Amino acid sequence: MDFSLTEEQKLFRDTLRDFVNKEIRPVAQEWEASGRYPTEIVDGMKEMGLFGLTVPEEYGGLGVDMVSFALVFEEISKGWMGIAGILGSHSLACWMINKHGTEEQKARLLPDLAAGRRRTGIGLTEPGAGTDLQGISTTARLGGEHSDYYIVNGSKTWITNARHADPLPVLVKTDPTATPAHKGMSVLLIDADTPGFTVSRDLPKLGYKGTESCEIVLDDVRVPKENLLGGVEGRGMQQVLGGLEVGRINVAARSLGIAQAAYDEALGYAAQREAFGKPIHDFQAVQLKLAEMAIKVQASRLLVYWAASQADAGHRVDMEAGMAKTFASEAAMECALTSMQVHGGYGYSKEFVVERLFRDAPLMSIGEGTNDIMRTVIAKALTSGKGVIG
Repeated sequence: MDFSLTEEQKLFRDTLRDFVNKEIRPVAQEWEASGRYPTEIVDGMKEMGLFGLTVPEEYGGLGVDMVSFALVFEEISKGWMGIAGILGSHSLACWMINKHGTEEQKARLLPDLAAGRRRTGIGLTEPGAGTDLQGISTTARLGGEHSDYYIVNGSKTWITNARHADPLPVLVKTDPTATPAHKGMSVLLIDADTPGFTVSRDLPKLGYKGTESCEIVLDDVRVPKENLLGGVEGRGMQQVLGGLEVGRINVAARSLGIAQAAYDEALGYAAQREAFGKPIHDFQAVQLKLAEMAIKVQASRLLVYWAASQADAGHRVDMEAGMAKTFASEAAMECALTSMQVHGGYGYSKEFVVERLFRDAPLMSIGEGTNDIMRTVIAKALTSGKGVIG
């Protein structure tokens, strides 16, 4: 049993850390506070090939293993979680296109997506349907008998990369009368310049700054039939659920990055901050907090890497990714709060990194499926016998 990274993975991690330390950390506080879009950082990620994480080498991507995939989101989130979000939705959509797209769709889209010449995201959530994706109301109907295009109507919300996604994979109902509902659901790849496709507004957020989260309106949007992902109707839910397993590893790794950063900030501050003539890390109350944080960080890391390695082995990882995402996201919230407590009053100041970590952490327990839903996914795997522990 080997819990260590390979030499190639270590080199990849060190390259990422160098990029984060040079290009992200120095500007994160200022740019996050001002709402400035991180164009230069995005350009740097393009140069590193990070937009091709889930794109095979034959299409110009990196085609990394899932442990290396997790490392990307862990390391970037240690510097600024919002930046990792730019890559997260893009990577999930690229995975879906590569896994389920037709040969024509892959050849047409993946090379540009891998290079960052195109970017993408995923259009799932609606104002009235988040966790219950079968409850979406966005519809796509054929324009007429023997028509070569769909007419799409509806709206989507909380869409990361919405202003840069081209195309945007959008979950729709191609047969609203289907029973069960998922049999009538499909994914359409909608080009950003299509008439009727409107990004109506950016949503104001507590944290997760640096990338946009938007509402989208689809008003009689005409989408060519060749933009139906996979070319067959009724497979949208299956395509999305597979992609969400990858997305949950991404969110789990982002959570790990936040938790690690919170621990690092607390440990460093406790060493230099003095009270009663000695560093506060000499006081048992602070030591207990540091120890508890370290336990949660390392337990999160093992769960995240385990889920990723299971995916690399070719297994379904709905249970494993759910466990990693649930535990790590809750560890991120707990570590951010504990780090703030170690910092005392300074932890409440926007001049200190921990305040941003505290605002970024809660989203991780919501994104890619709430933790309550994750627990039901885990329980179903266990009770069905598909998932085994011990």
